[in-house]
Amino acid sequence: MGDDDIVASVRSVVFKESETLEGKCIKIEGYDFNQGVNYPQLFKSFISTGFQASNLGEAIIAVNEMLDWRLANEIAAEDCSEEERDPVFRESVRCKIFLGFTSNLISSGVRDTVRYLVQHHMVDVVVTTTGGVEEDLIKCLAPTFKGDFSLPGAQLRSKGLNRIGNLLVPNDNYCKFEDWIVPIFDKMLEEQNTEKITWTPSKLIARLGKEINDKSSYLFWAYKNNIPVFCPGLTDGSLGDMLYFHSIRNPGLIVDVVQDIRAMNGEAVHASPRKTGMIILGGGLPKHHICNANMMRNGADYAVFINTAQEYDGSDSGARPDEAVSWGKIRGSAKTVKVHCDATIAFPLLVAETFAAKREREANSKADIGGRF
Repeated sequence: MGDDDIVASVRSVVFKESETLEGKCIKIEGYDFNQGVNYPQLFKSFISTGFQASNLGEAIIAVNEMLDWRLANEIAAEDCSEEERDPVFRESVRCKIFLGFTSNLISSGVRDTVRYLVQHHMVDVVVTTTGGVEEDLIKCLAPTFKGDFSLPGAQLRSKGLNRIGNLLVPNDNYCKFEDWIVPIFDKMLEEQNTEKITWTPSKLIARLGKEINDKSSYLFWAYKNNIPVFCPGLTDGSLGDMLYFHSIRNPGLIVDVVQDIRAMNGEAVHASPRKTGMIILGGGLPKHHICNANMMRNGADYAVFINTAQEYDGSDSGARPDEAVSWGKIRGSAKTVKVHCDATIAFPLLVAETFAAKREREANSKADIGGRF
């Protein structure tokens, strides 16, 4: 066999004939800064950039689909009610959005992004951990500071400083929290005994949002807008410490978690004829609690996960949306995406190109109409 024959034989093995991708796949190309700094165009270019930029681009598309969906987009079922046939009603029915996040994000500046969404009633149900409740309240009483990931723990301990990644929280903040919250628990116990009020985690959280009365607090806005905030692990944090101390000093306060699981699952079960969408930052309890509730309705219709967890240890935190499909927590037909990224980077960008952009467009549209008439 000659050299040319050998080369031809090797080439036929190495270079299999390509299937054409033209018209089937997006061509990879990034943003051209020769066009100037145009952030909307830069964000749009993410979808064709590749890697996690493309995943973030897909997440932006998925959330915008959640926001744009109306029951009017769907063909009316033959057995639907008269109300569901009404065009005005169908146009008014929007996707029900569940927002979940872990406590570290409220410790960070993402708290302000969450507050914006809740303030303007852009989400319908919130699920978080205990830290996601207490850190919001504590920040109304005293600030959290920027530190460094490498600060030594023993040195910080001697100074009464607690480290959350590269954030620092003085012990004094928790002392102020105790001074603020214990009288509220006293009042709640009195109301439980005299008015027969049954407290649940979400009712307790709503009460704290009312009492904090601070516009920088997302819990304040959740209370004002009647958005439920669920936290099934209510005792796992400083709030649990306060409940512990209070139970010693003034025992008897009861918090019923069973009523809340009925309420949480009911948010999903009774969402019909609406579609449901999940936006979940981080993993753990908030992620599973939202997914599990949506299992009760045969799955959510949209799902966007943003976290850095991997699936290889079998944890729910790292699980991709397709695993949730196997449980019936997400529908097989759902629009889903997981963004492998720190949520402090990805989530503000996502909100900028979805919720905030939509609100700005609607505000400009109303202004234009006002100017014409």
